[in-house]
Amino acid sequence: MKRTVTYVIVGAVLLVALLSVAVYFLLQPGTPTDRIRDVFIIVVALETLVIGVALIVLIVQLASLINLLQNEVRPILHATNETVNTLRGTAEFLGESVVEPVIKLNGYLAGLGRMLELMGIRKK
Repeated sequence: MKRTVTYVIVGAVLLVALLSVAVYFLLQPGTPTDRIRDVFIIVVALETLVIGVALIVLIVQLASLINLLQNEVRPILHATNETVNTLRGTAEFLGESVVEPVIKLNGYLAGLGRMLELMGIRKK
């Protein structure tokens, strides 16, 4: 990683230096500007070619990302949704089958205990 950053910085410094030298020579009297213009047109054409290749790579990567989202992430979300629905059904079943009878039993036992207290058989 550090090596790549170093190469990028060195490349940028060299590019600035080359541009500075080119500007210096262009400002000299008697410079054949038509040849330099042609060279710069060629450089711009090559730069356009490189940008076009970079755009093609970007489009391919974007297509790969879309494919990943459709074929990998969507099934995971679907499976997660099914799991949540199953857990919701299990919680409802437990609530109806286990919790309600226990609550009713506790209510009956509390009523029985209170009745025994009122009759004097059991003390608080």
